[in-house]
Amino acid sequence: MKKIAQYLSLVKFSHTIFAMPFAIVGFFIGVMQVQKSEINLSGIEKVIAYFSSQWMIFLYIILCMIFARSAAMAFNRYLDREFDAKNPRTAIREIPKGIISPASALRFTIINSILFMGSAWMINKICFLLSPIALLVILGYSYTKRFTALCHIILGLGLSLAPVGAFIAVTEQVNISIVLLSSAVIGWVSGFDIIYALQDDAFDASQGLYSIPSFLGRRNALLFSRILHSITGLLLAVLAYTYGFHWIYAIGYIIYISMLVYQQSIVKENDLSRVNIAFMTANGIASIFFAVFTITDLIYFG
Repeated sequence: MKKIAQYLSLVKFSHTIFAMPFAIVGFFIGVMQVQKSEINLSGIEKVIAYFSSQWMIFLYIILCMIFARSAAMAFNRYLDREFDAKNPRTAIREIPKGIISPASALRFTIINSILFMGSAWMINKICFLLSPIALLVILGYSYTKRFTALCHIILGLGLSLAPVGAFIAVTEQVNISIVLLSSAVIGWVSGFDIIYALQDDAFDASQGLYSIPSFLGRRNALLFSRILHSITGLLLAVLAYTYGFHWIYAIGYIIYISMLVYQQSIVKENDLSRVNIAFMTANGIASIFFAVFTITDLIYFG
């Protein structure tokens, strides 16, 4: 159990709370898409009808999320091990402290990558064929800080694959609603990752690493983060109109946007003491509440 806990800590398993709710939203939008011909059924009846024969799809989506994210995080820790050892903030991580060896982290990455592709294979052929591309994005992100300050956008792109992947798993296609949702995730994740990166701006600059804070400075980085979060809010509003969501979605949307405003308000260029609250607490609440209210809207008005 101790070893399991160490690997869960290595990949920051608790941070799964960010992307997982959006993957589940993508799944439910997909379910409503494939069940739209069942006009005589209520939303909950459509969900029950789908789960009665396709419940394994949902399980494999969850497994894909877990395996893909674990592979990405472990690889990031493996690749950044030398930088992490030099940075006082990250020197306590498992690899620098010798709790998990670099070779073990790399094996963990490979195993989770294989399990991810295997789970994608169990869903459908399209998901399996797309799985190497997804791995290329989420594993490739770990290299981007070495050559571009837009690394935050690549991270956002990686997490945005969760809802669109879940939708494809159910429908084997893509539509405008899921594109809007996934695009919103890019802006959201990129924005809060910039806030998180404020803690390492000086270190990144000293090591020749790229980030928005080290490239633009803290004030402009915060402005850029706010622009990204504003775009996220706009995209989710357009999603509401395009899909035809109702008042339940609106409540979740208001809570979500309020959490984005809150995290932006508590982090200052000269005061980073509340970055972790902005990063973990605000975003965790935002994603969960948005998912709960969106899924409820889908089912209630479905």
